[in-house]
Amino acid sequence: MTTLATPQRTRESADPGTRPVSRPRGGRAGGQHHGGRLAYVILIAAALFSAFPFYWTIVAATRSNADLARRPPALLPGGNLMHNFRQVLEQADIGKALLNSLIVSGSVTVGTVMCSTLAGFAFAKLRFRGRNALLALTVGTMMIPPQLGVIPLFMVIAELHWVNQLQAVILPGLVSAFGVFFMRQYLVQALPDELIEAGRVDGASTARIFWSIVVPVARPGMAVLGILTFMASWNDFFWPIIALTSQEPTVQVALRQLGGGYVHDQSVIMAGTLLGTLPVLLVFGLLGRHIVGGIMQGAVKG
Repeated sequence: MTTLATPQRTRESADPGTRPVSRPRGGRAGGQHHGGRLAYVILIAAALFSAFPFYWTIVAATRSNADLARRPPALLPGGNLMHNFRQVLEQADIGKALLNSLIVSGSVTVGTVMCSTLAGFAFAKLRFRGRNALLALTVGTMMIPPQLGVIPLFMVIAELHWVNQLQAVILPGLVSAFGVFFMRQYLVQALPDELIEAGRVDGASTARIFWSIVVPVARPGMAVLGILTFMASWNDFFWPIIALTSQEPTVQVALRQLGGGYVHDQSVIMAGTLLGTLPVLLVFGLLGRHIVGGIMQGAVKG
């Protein structure tokens, strides 16, 4: 008896090299990949280990200095937080320091983001003579230790009579070589040349192309650079302690005045540190999601 071959068997016999496509294990095709239990345990342990210093700051800020000197130390928050905050306000002008840090960090962040985006766009998409040499020179400045420029920089601000004034801290940080390089690398991947060519065809100038095309595309990268710059400027201690005094302090300079005496009051120092950390946490909470979005967008386009 002759058996008729089905269409499926006929196709398989016609192309013996084909194999049925199997779906990957662990989920649907194109779905999310989930790590094993060990991966989650490691991630949770790393998160707890990273968050413990901040938790200890909260515990120390709510305790007295005698509680911190005990062995073993207390691991739960106490009820001494408001007393320590009052000590902070009495020992240092923390309110003025917070305002000065907000002015300095905000100005430096806005200036760095705008200047770096402009320079990054020029290095990434514009053609001009000496572009590669200027980029190499800009990146090369990142290899010079910043401590080498402290004496010449202080001589300049002294000649300008800017000592103990906020512009002495703001102006040197308005341009960052890292920011220029970061935005250049981001725009190379995220900004297609076709968008710029379409703007040229429509008769847009370079300035119009920058504001209408480049800035919307570069917004995730600008947010990442902004939060990194704000955190670095807020936590900067080396240059403000040289250029400023206790009359015009930033937060980091004001914290230096806390807990003085023969025995340093660690609880007061931790309370001041907590006050100085809260604005950074607020900014990070508002803009932190752009870090992951910017990184993932660059990874997909790369």
